[in-house]
Amino acid sequence: MASTIFSIKFFSLFISSIAIIGMATAGDPNIISDFVLPQNATLIDGNFFTFTGMRSLFLSSPPTTFKVLKASMAEFPALNGQSVSYAVLEFANGTINPPHIHPRSAELLFLLGGTLQVGFVDTTNKLFTQTLEAGDLFVFPKGLVHFQYNADPQGFALALSAFGSANAGTVSIPNTLFTTGIDDNVLAKSFKTDVATIQALKAALGAPKP
Repeated sequence: MASTIFSIKFFSLFISSIAIIGMATAGDPNIISDFVLPQNATLIDGNFFTFTGMRSLFLSSPPTTFKVLKASMAEFPALNGQSVSYAVLEFANGTINPPHIHPRSAELLFLLGGTLQVGFVDTTNKLFTQTLEAGDLFVFPKGLVHFQYNADPQGFALALSAFGSANAGTVSIPNTLFTTGIDDNVLAKSFKTDVATIQALKAALGAPKP
C-alpha cells in the first residue's frame, strides 16, 4: 500500500515536471550563454544558483490571509534567461487571489493541500471553472484573466504555481481599474453605474483620493 501511494506521488510530480519543462521552451528570449551573470559579477559558485526564500514555509503557522511567495527573476537572479519561475500560494480559509493576468506566461498550478475553486475567461468571454482537490493540476493559459478561491470556511489551501518565464508579470484587475487614477466617469460609463459606486469601490481598495 505504501509503495502504491509513493508511486502515485512520484508519477504526479513527474508529470508536473514534464509540463514545467514544456512551458519553459516557449517563454523568454533565448540566451547565447549557459546563464546570465549579474552586472559586475566576476566570481560565482553554487550559492548563485540556490534560492532559500521558501524555507519560511516550513517554519510558519497556517496562513491567516492570502499570501504569495515568489521565486522569479527579481527574487532569484539566476533565473534570468532560464524561462522558468515559481510561486507558492497560501490561502487562509475564505480568501481569494483576485482576478488577474500574467502577460508573459501561462500558469501551471499544482494544489498541494486543501481545495480551491479556480477559473479563467477566454477571449470569447467563456468562463472555465473547476474545483480542485489536493494533487490536482490546472493550467491557466497565457494572458487570460483568472482567479483562485478557497471557499472552505475552516481549512487552508497550499498551491505551487510554475511559469514559463523568469518574469511572468502580474496585472491585478481590481487594482489596475480602481487604484491607478482612471477617471471616475470613464469607469462609471464602462460599468454602466454611477460615479458614487466607483468611488466606493476605489475607497474599498485603498485608492488614493484625487
